[in-house]
Formats: sequence, C-alpha cells, structure tokens
Amino acid sequence: MSRMLRASAIMAAGTMVSRVTGFVRTMVLAYAIGTAALGDAYNAAYAIPYSILDLLLLGVLSSVVVPMIVRAQQQDPDGGRAYEQRLLTLSTVALVAVAALSVLAAPLLIDLYTDWAPGSAKYEVAVMLARFILPQLAFFGVGAVAGAILNTRDRYGAPMWAPVVNNLVVICVFLLYVVVGTGDDIESVTTADLALLGLGTTAGIVAQAAVLIVALRRAGFSFVPRFDLRNARLGEMAKAGVWTIGYVVVTQLGFMLTTNLSSSAGDVVEGHGISPYTLAFQLFQLPYGVIGVSVITAMLPRMSRAVSEGRFEDVRAEFGSSVRLICSMMVPVSLLLMVLGPAITVPLYGHGANSVADAVYIGNVLQVYGLALVPFAIFQLLLRVFYSFGDTRTPVFIGAGTTAVNALLMVLLYLMLPARYAVMGLALAYAIAYGLGAVLAWVLASRRVRGLGGWAVGMTLTRMYLAAMPTAVLALATVWVVTGVFGALDFLNSVIVLAIGGGLGMLLYLAVAHRMRIPEVNSLVGMVARRVGR
Repeated sequence: MSRMLRASAIMAAGTMVSRVTGFVRTMVLAYAIGTAALGDAYNAAYAIPYSILDLLLLGVLSSVVVPMIVRAQQQDPDGGRAYEQRLLTLSTVALVAVAALSVLAAPLLIDLYTDWAPGSAKYEVAVMLARFILPQLAFFGVGAVAGAILNTRDRYGAPMWAPVVNNLVVICVFLLYVVVGTGDDIESVTTADLALLGLGTTAGIVAQAAVLIVALRRAGFSFVPRFDLRNARLGEMAKAGVWTIGYVVVTQLGFMLTTNLSSSAGDVVEGHGISPYTLAFQLFQLPYGVIGVSVITAMLPRMSRAVSEGRFEDVRAEFGSSVRLICSMMVPVSLLLMVLGPAITVPLYGHGANSVADAVYIGNVLQVYGLALVPFAIFQLLLRVFYSFGDTRTPVFIGAGTTAVNALLMVLLYLMLPARYAVMGLALAYAIAYGLGAVLAWVLASRRVRGLGGWAVGMTLTRMYLAAMPTAVLALATVWVVTGVFGALDFLNSVIVLAIGGGLGMLLYLAVAHRMRIPEVNSLVGMVARRVGR
C-alpha cells in the first residue's frame, strides 16, 4: 500500500497540476471563442485526433504494449532495449503517415463526427481547424509510446507533468487570440484566426512530446532507429491488439453517435451542443485523471508481473487495494459534483464570449455526470485485470455491451427530451451504461481470478458513502442558503459555495472517514500530515 501511495502521489501531483492548467486552458478557450458555433467547431475538430489515437494506439498501449515491454525487459538479453527502439521507430513512421492521410481526409472526418451540412459555416470552419490540428497525431503518438516506456521503468513523473507544458502553450495561444483575433463570431472569423487556434493547439502537443523524449533520454534510453521489424513481435502484438482495437472501435462508434446527437441539439438551441458536453466531460474526468489514472498506471505493470509469475493472490490484493484507494476519494467527489455542478462551472466558464447561463448549463450536465464517476472508475480498473492476463478479447465484449446500452439510451433520451436537455440526457445514458458495464466486468473478472473480494469492497464502499453523506448535506445546504440570501449563482456566489460546500465539505469527509477508521483515508491523511510536518 505504501509503495502504491508514493507512486500514485507523484503521478497525482503532476496530474493535478496538469488538470488545473487544463482548467485554465478551457476557461481561456470559453472566454475567447465561447460555447456556441465557433466553440462547437473547435471542439469537434479537437476531438478527432484523440479519437484516431484511441483507435490506433492509446488503447493498445495500456492493454498490449505495456505488458509486452515488461515481458521484453524480463526475457530479452538486452533488457528489452532493442524491442523498445523498434517499437518507437514503427510508431513514428506509422503515425506520420496517419497524420498526413488524416489532414487530407478532414472533410470526411468532420462529416462523420457531426450533424453539420457541408457548406455550412460550422462545417467549413471545423474542416479548416481539423487540417491545422490533425498533424499533432504524429507528435502525440510518439510521446505516448515514450511515456509507456518510462512507465515500465517506474518513471512516472514526466508522463504526468508533460501535459502541463502543452496546456501552458495553448493558454498563451488563446490569450493571443483574445488580443489579435476577431472574437467568437463564426461568420467573421478569418483563415489567420483559425491558423492561430489550430496550429497553436498542435504546438502544445509538440512541446509535450519533446518533454517526454528528453525524459526518456535522461532515463538511459538512447533512441536508435531500427527497421528490423521481424523482431518487433508484430504478429504477437496484432494477435493481442486486434481485440483491443475492436474495443476501441466500438467505443468510438458510441462517441461518434454522441457528437452527432450533441451537434444536432446545438443547432436547435445555441450553446447546448458539443461544447457543453465536452467541457462537462473534461471536468468529470478530472478526479479519475488525478487519482484513477495515477493508481492504474502504477498498478498495471505490477499486476502484469504478478500474472506472469503465477502470483494470483497478489493480483487480487493489488486490485482490491487499488479500487479501495480510488473510491476513497471518488465517492465524496461524485456527491459534490452532483450538488455543486453549476457552482463549479460558473467561475470557470461564465466569462467573455460565454454567458453565466451557458456556464450554468455546463454545470447541469456535470451534475448528471457525477452519477457515473464511481462506476466508471471501477469499470476501468476491472479492464486492467483482463489486460494483465494478456486477455484483450473479453474487454471487447464488455465494451460492446456497454456501448450498445449507452447508444440505445442516448437515442431514447434524445428523442424523449427537449433539445435544451439533450446533452444532459447523453450524460445520464453514460452513467447508466457504465454502471451496468461495471457489474458485468466484475462478474467476469472475479471468475478469472477466483474472487475479487466483492463483499469486502462493497462494505468499504458503503462506509465511504456513509462518511460522505454529511459532506453532501453541507454542500446542498450551502447552495440553498447562498442562493436564497444573495440570489442566483454568479462568480462571487459560486466561490462562496465552493469554499464552504466543497472545501469545508471535503475536510468534513476526511474527518468523518478518519473517525470511522477507513484505512485508505487514514493512509492519505497520514501521508499528507507527514509531508506537512517536514
């Protein structure tokens, strides 16, 4: 537990700074171009390279590449160095080609991911932005492989801190746009404006990749291009990765449906389209990104080693401690998101080109996403159990079922709800689908390792929710009192609500959980107390 806490703390610190600067980035984005037509066009173009990377690389990294690098380090005479060089060479060449093809196919990609008609202002602006943003594919992919290699060497700092550089670059770009750009009117935006926004976004990814490559060299990795791909174990990778790619394809089909439905809703009610969905989803991902990703990144290599050595008891112990550690923070945060959503988004997004009403709607979407936080985190942890066994097939079927349920619910809720509530319906469908998906994944993973300690985990989660209830009550009472006395939420009222309901609420949770002797919370409190006392 202490080793995981130390590794997770290093990553969580970097991820926290990354997410905070990411918040500033989205704040400046909303201030500069808003969440209406131009904001929707930018967010649609910005989402496409990440979707392509998911299809080609990022899903494969955690499920296939990391375990294969670990095995190469354990089995190859050179400790896996030649294998890592072949992998980096292959990914560089492949992603440069993919980036070039994607730029050419930008109109088709925008047509796939949105409901906008060719020739409309949103469509044409999104295509232009995509052509400036898609070249980042090559740099992002190379950086991702470099980060995977660093993780297998237990070097977790740089992969978590590199995005900070990316965010700082893009923040400067948007601030420059505020000064020299033409604003948020999509009809008057110029090619120079779009080039600044698009190429500036790509420059951030270039800087992020550079940081990771420098860190890799400092870790003792000397990159020498190797084209002897016969020894790259591509057959083994393809055999394992085909199922992972299948899983990513399924999830990306669901994402395409989401962007199409949200873009259609945004055409009916301006400011209620892709941008609110994107900004709320980024906020929803913050707790998982800070805590969940940190724990998973530290957990997967160790779990893979335990599986390769036949230590299944250690696999169960690793999983149990990980899920309890993640949920010790996810439980209170999920309740706070459900109560304080608008109070969080108004200070972040209620400025400049974005109105307070637009920011409140983003907060309403975030409130619904709060329902999904705990099941989503547990779902992601469960998939890593299968990946540590080299099983990439089972997650495809789990993901396919989850995505199918999500798609069905999204369509039903989109048809049933007025357009102004459509994006909130998409968030609700997501929460229900991942709740059911987590149940299915738990049953199947438990069979694989002959039990995951479900009763013990369930009892711990129950105690965590009981400990978090006073926090939720305090937050709700704060919202009622502040809005009743001072009126609707604005910047100052939101800050007051966050300080009392969020800040004091979390301290209340830690105190109650500490008194209830929840081990994971006690470990976190003890670690912080020791560091403060130094």
